[in-house]
Amino acid sequence: MGEVTEYLQLTVGAVLVYNFVLARFLGICPFLGVSKRLDTAMGMSGAVIFVMTLASFATSLIYNYLLKEPYPICGYTVNLGFLQILLFILIIASLVQLVEIVLQKISPPLYSALGIYLPLITTNCAVMGVATLSAKSNYSVGQATLFGFFSAIGFALALVLFSSLRERLELSQVPKPFQGMAIALITAGILAMTFIGFSGLC
Repeated sequence: MGEVTEYLQLTVGAVLVYNFVLARFLGICPFLGVSKRLDTAMGMSGAVIFVMTLASFATSLIYNYLLKEPYPICGYTVNLGFLQILLFILIIASLVQLVEIVLQKISPPLYSALGIYLPLITTNCAVMGVATLSAKSNYSVGQATLFGFFSAIGFALALVLFSSLRERLELSQVPKPFQGMAIALITAGILAMTFIGFSGLC
């Protein structure tokens, strides 16, 4: 029962309580950049879910079985922990390249709509944040993968909600000083405030 509660806290916390965009304020660049249209936001959400889940799995494997413990080599103790960031970036960049190639072949319009924000997943601090938080929390490979997947679901939830609101705002009569990015930032702030209501769940 305790393990079930732990996994429930991990999943609910990743989606709602510690949402990477609205609570941790990571991944703001694609959040603001591709949220003007719902279809583009859905495409980015799918790409982030794929990259973040696989990156969490791969980085956790490398951390737990290669970087976590020092190795005795020729009478010396070698700690490879200093390679963590470098290896994590290489894994994330490789996965993003895979997503780019697949999208370019399967859906050229979506690939063009995402534009520069698709390769920016490589430097998306939310993806790197999931990997480093999993390592810092000493999650197992299963826990890290689950945490990565539900963190990506939380990112997608925030992005889809925000893009839906922005599409509605396009049809509304917004006062001139608040038009454009100003009203978008105000809306994002209000959306972030609503997620504070979930803080008592975990």
